[in-house]
Amino acid sequence: MADNLSVLGKARKAYQPKLPVALREGALKVALVKGKPTESVRDQAKIKALFPNTYGAPYISMKKATKAAAGKALNVGVVLSGGQAPGGHNVIAGIFDGIKSISKNSKLLGFLGGPSGLENGKFIVINEKIMDSYRNTGGFDIIQSGRTKLETEEQFKKCMAVAKAQKLDAIVIIGGDDSNTNAAVLGEYFQANGASCVVCGCPKTIDGDLKNEYIETSFGFDTAVKTYSELIGNIMRDANSALLSKPLSRPTRTSA
Repeated sequence: MADNLSVLGKARKAYQPKLPVALREGALKVALVKGKPTESVRDQAKIKALFPNTYGAPYISMKKATKAAAGKALNVGVVLSGGQAPGGHNVIAGIFDGIKSISKNSKLLGFLGGPSGLENGKFIVINEKIMDSYRNTGGFDIIQSGRTKLETEEQFKKCMAVAKAQKLDAIVIIGGDDSNTNAAVLGEYFQANGASCVVCGCPKTIDGDLKNEYIETSFGFDTAVKTYSELIGNIMRDANSALLSKPLSRPTRTSA
């Protein structure tokens, strides 16, 4: 496939995303540090009542470890949810590279069509060949996306059954505010019912409505701002260029 790539395609494939210092030597060289308990911005009592098992979990930061940790093969599921955004494929690539750096026997399952794929157990195993064909490309087409809301106990039970059947250690849901709500309620259900699988939410939105002091801007929003700014600039330049004005006078011809 690489032989058929254009010059731009080859350059894009060769690009290496910038990594924080803690991740540059692989996941085995990362130490996790627990910080203070988290809390919601407001309505703390109400939200704690809704999420009694997961509210107040500590902040986790990463630092470079002094020695490598022991590696254990991990089974991780990933879900793309909501509207597509450049960067989704590289989030999946980051998960793939991370768990493979821990153990070559780690496995990444891509659930097809968004949360409904998780609910119904429809997935593909993402291998190195598949992953390398999607690195540094936009869109969500590696496993497609969906907008299913996880909100009933029947849905939660089905997701938990899939997680148990596939022996998943973690599920990563990549999406916007609704998608991260899915992650929050599913994680709460898993914790309440003794599941060993953890649920993680990765913020993606073109609306810029998932941010805090730790997330200045999500992927998707970063691209949208740059794209729309370029379009607005182009429109302004075209408008200025097309304004009606008094035509320049032409020089008169004189006879020889």
